[in-house]
Amino acid sequence: MFGFGKRRQPIGDLVGLLRPDLSRDSLGVGPDFPGVTPNPLLSSSARQRNRELRVGALAIGTLVDWREVSADGQPRVVLMMDVDTVEGLSFRGIADESLTITELTRLDPGQKLPVRYRPARLDHYVALARDADPAQVQQLIDRIADRQNT
Repeated sequence: MFGFGKRRQPIGDLVGLLRPDLSRDSLGVGPDFPGVTPNPLLSSSARQRNRELRVGALAIGTLVDWREVSADGQPRVVLMMDVDTVEGLSFRGIADESLTITELTRLDPGQKLPVRYRPARLDHYVALARDADPAQVQQLIDRIADRQNT
């Protein structure tokens, strides 16, 4: 109205300002990370990302740390993982997950978990691969370990 356009700040930046523990620096990711969505159920881009991650490529994530985002009935946490792929790619992955109390109490830094990622869009987002076959996961762990030992 007075010659100043409304500057809209990306939602990920706002979450980082409100919750410094969820900022890009605190999570250990670079500027390409879009940020943690305040409510992924209300965000169309978060719903689209989750659909893509459900069919993404399988990798192994080593749990580094986690942050609780909310506890409305079922705890929602942001898991920080160092992800290794069978192709030799390593990156910091962020998984935004709703966990049961039992799953939450079993989280342990250094724990290896199967995750899915989008090879075409390396934006640090990953999702727990709860549907992964345990034999396939063990085979993937062995292939990554063999690659790292050579």
